[in-house]
Amino acid sequence: MEGPDLENVIERARGHDPEACGEIYRLYSRRVFGLCRYMLESLESAEDACSEVFLQLQRSIQSYDGSIPFLSWLLRVAANQCIDILRRRQRVRKVSVEVEDEAVVAYAASSEPSPLSAVITTEQRAHVRDAVTRLPQNYRVPLVLRYYGELSYDEIAQQLGVQRNHVATLIFRAKQELRRKLAQRSE
Repeated sequence: MEGPDLENVIERARGHDPEACGEIYRLYSRRVFGLCRYMLESLESAEDACSEVFLQLQRSIQSYDGSIPFLSWLLRVAANQCIDILRRRQRVRKVSVEVEDEAVVAYAASSEPSPLSAVITTEQRAHVRDAVTRLPQNYRVPLVLRYYGELSYDEIAQQLGVQRNHVATLIFRAKQELRRKLAQRSE
């Protein structure tokens, strides 16, 4: 849905119409969940984040001004939600790592393929997804935002609160590390 129909649904949602909010949920929940699933380490966390995004949407839809496509704006809201969760977790993990020395294994799957993974076979896609989830968080988040969320380097820099040059470096290093992990797997 685009154009006048989407604008109408957004206006109704701004007026607190539950049916309009439901329509937005039906249209975009898979994409939002997919982004959350790629950024977070568990299915449960992704489900919680996705739910929170749509609850937050009801409160923040007033701030949508139409200057960017609605889906991009909504994915930015979702990315911010995931980044907040990861930051909170990082604080908690620092404490728990000192108390318990245990490794965490994460698996991620998306309900929709990213533009990058659309050209990769199903098996290769699973290997890439597994390798992406094993990347350190500081590499995984910008890589996912770039190739799944389709955000520009400037948008990623704004989301993460870092300089654009740092985003470019993180994505470059993430791709190098991803190549290394995939090469190890194929040996």
